[in-house]
Amino acid sequence: MSGQPAQPIIDTHVLLLDGEKILLSQRGGPYGYRRWHLPSGKLDQGETLTAGAARELFEETGVTTDPGHLELRHVVHHRQEDGSERIGFFFVATEWAGAPVNKEPEKCLALQWFATHDLPEDVIEYPYAGLHGCLGRSGALTLHGWQ
Repeated sequence: MSGQPAQPIIDTHVLLLDGEKILLSQRGGPYGYRRWHLPSGKLDQGETLTAGAARELFEETGVTTDPGHLELRHVVHHRQEDGSERIGFFFVATEWAGAPVNKEPEKCLALQWFATHDLPEDVIEYPYAGLHGCLGRSGALTLHGWQ
């Protein structure tokens, strides 16, 4: 251990639920190409977690939610293969408006609703850990990618 402070990237992820269905997006970029994940993104400097999550949800899907309607459900401390770290905060939108549309076709191949009990097999592992934590109520924190 070097004793240096960690400098993880902070991510926000939003679970958009419609009854027993959840919205997933299919990656179009190099990381996880063609695999599924949640609407998500990096937190900007000076931005609160809930404001960042609401912003990312809108930027990717056109769906709006007030940051006050985002309920924190799970946190994932993720270590990537290269040793870099991310901390993902997973929120459920308790109230939202609009019909989801793919606003970032250069990064996203598709948006699709899935039954929460019948998710696709090819969800990227890091967001899947948070999704599982949210849906399974398995505690507040998952450590993912750590030996």
